[in-house]
Amino acid sequence: MTRDRFHPRTGRWLGGVAGLALLACAALPLVPASAEEAGRRLPEAAMTAQEGAGLRTATFAGGCFWGVQGVFQHVKGVTKAVSGYAGGDRASARYEQVGTGRTGHAEAVQVTYDPAVIRYDELLQIFFSVALDPTEVDRQGPDTGPQYRSALFPADEGQATVARAYIAQLDRAKAFDKPIATRIESGAFYPAEGYHQDYMTLHPNNGYIVANDTPKLRDLKALFPERANAQPVLVGRPPA
Repeated sequence: MTRDRFHPRTGRWLGGVAGLALLACAALPLVPASAEEAGRRLPEAAMTAQEGAGLRTATFAGGCFWGVQGVFQHVKGVTKAVSGYAGGDRASARYEQVGTGRTGHAEAVQVTYDPAVIRYDELLQIFFSVALDPTEVDRQGPDTGPQYRSALFPADEGQATVARAYIAQLDRAKAFDKPIATRIESGAFYPAEGYHQDYMTLHPNNGYIVANDTPKLRDLKALFPERANAQPVLVGRPPA
């Protein structure tokens, strides 16, 4: 018989299979902050994204969406960053199902941005510099499974071309000790449940956030001070 589990995201006790599935993004043991690989400012992309006027969207998957969302919410030129699921179908875009690792979905963040302030290639530079370890396969930190894979879901062929070129550029430069495992995929984006949105801002003292995601935000502010906003752009209302 499966024991009930306490779900640190919601503060509720969860029973049976659902309880096991909902431990995603909160797996134990937590990685101590000292064990986090420090971010580094990677080279700018040699290929510049050619984007017209008006807001654009881009979707990034890099492990638990809490930290990826928290990073992009602090980037100047980003008007919205929403946690969600990409790579599977609409019917399975639910946390309980995605947590099984059998839906094809990755936890992802859809970023809306103004290319007059920050281009797609510049978002890629930030993503690979501070948001994840792009050499890991089907995992990030303490979280394992295909739902935690590193992937990009380009909005169009222009983004796909820039993404492929930047990954190749970093691999040629041996920016990491191992080849970049980030995949370029296609698929619709589906927003995650409301309690996943703005999680880093709403729960800054959560143990998972402190160990795994706070260092990413610290790296953003240290390595890209000209790109970082002090206050995040939130999906919901800011905490009182």
